[in-house]
Amino acid sequence: MHIVVVGLNYRTAPIEVRERFAIADEDLPEALRQLKSTQSVLEGTIVATCNRTEIYVVLDRLHMCGHYIRNFMEQWFGISREEFTQHLYIYEDEQAIEHLFRVTCGLDSMVIGETQILGQVKRAFQLAQENKATGTWFNMLFKQAVTLGKRAHAETMIGESAVSISYAAVELGKRIFGAFHNKTIMILGAGKMSELTVKHLYANGAAEVIVANRTIGRAQELAHKFDGTACTIEEGLQRLHEVDILISSTGAQGYVLGQDVISSSMKQRKSRPLFMIDIAVPRDIHPSVAEVSNVFLYDIDDLEGIVESNMAMRRAEAIKIERMIREEIEVFQQWLKTLGVKPVIRALQERGARIHEDTLESLFNKLPELDERQRKVISRLTKSIVNQMNHDPINRIKEMAAEKNGADTLELFTRMFALEDEVETASEPAAELKAVPKRAPISSHPPVVEGSLAYFASATL
Repeated sequence: MHIVVVGLNYRTAPIEVRERFAIADEDLPEALRQLKSTQSVLEGTIVATCNRTEIYVVLDRLHMCGHYIRNFMEQWFGISREEFTQHLYIYEDEQAIEHLFRVTCGLDSMVIGETQILGQVKRAFQLAQENKATGTWFNMLFKQAVTLGKRAHAETMIGESAVSISYAAVELGKRIFGAFHNKTIMILGAGKMSELTVKHLYANGAAEVIVANRTIGRAQELAHKFDGTACTIEEGLQRLHEVDILISSTGAQGYVLGQDVISSSMKQRKSRPLFMIDIAVPRDIHPSVAEVSNVFLYDIDDLEGIVESNMAMRRAEAIKIERMIREEIEVFQQWLKTLGVKPVIRALQERGARIHEDTLESLFNKLPELDERQRKVISRLTKSIVNQMNHDPINRIKEMAAEKNGADTLELFTRMFALEDEVETASEPAAELKAVPKRAPISSHPPVVEGSLAYFASATL
């Protein structure tokens, strides 16, 4: 069995490609169901954010699975593979585990050390769990990844500098306007990203903030926190001539603002400059808006270089987290190796328990004069003998199963104790683990595959 991740992110695909792979929250359960039904896929989780779409799977084999996963992507997103293959990266086994750990720790983010991705991965895993798309391997791996992400931020200073996508958006505005005093700012959307943006705006002297959202209740809730004004998106679009800065982060699947609306607003503004930052994926503002005179439009890809001044310290802290990741990879791999030994240990313990019960029954039949207290004492002492006899073999096989030839050792141990039938019975409730003792070694596949359709088609994934 193998762990594989296939995805694209802000490094490998521009926003006009990434936005085509966005998945609405309400569509994820069905996407997970289709992924889980894909041939060779035993477990699956989908992490879809503004900067990445990643498909994590546990596979029973690698052969042809690249074809199956591409089919899933083609069918679900309605995009020909020729249009996206060149933007994909692939990680297998150890590299896949390392990638997930780096993602949850914020080391693979546009802004190193940001914490939002940790919550996004956690929610993606929980949703996959609720929809029965995960199993033994991912239930362990993703819990470990989330715990590691929390530990990384608690034990290092990687999150100390105020850098995030919303922070970068505000910093870009400061570079253009110098300060936000006497500036009217409109936020389209009232989600977490919008709330973080409002906090940064107020910290930098914003005079007035208008929160426009599809549902007025959420807009009022957010605006109340900052003494702002709430309105619907429709009302907000009619008030564009009042604002100097617009930051958009809705969850809409199509464009919210087009060139006609902005052109009309600019006439009312008498051509006063309008600064617009679109941090939504898919984008809220049509790219043609940038063609309107005195409109300055930026999207999420324009923010990458804004926070460089705060990144040196985070990179230093990232080195500490890299060491944590290496340790956690070893922990997970050791755990994988012990999966195959559990049915053997259970079989040995059950064999000992049966022998103990049969022996006691025979003994008590031969000594009917024993009272209840005597029977309990004999039962306890003889059970202790069985447990002590099993103790050292169990500890030894745990150690040996984790070694290089652990699968062969485990098979020999099973034969020596004549546990073949018991092991088969003990393994039945977790059929997907039967192949674990003979798990293929960690692949030497390159950690990232970029740009080559031919390579992707011929790769082991």
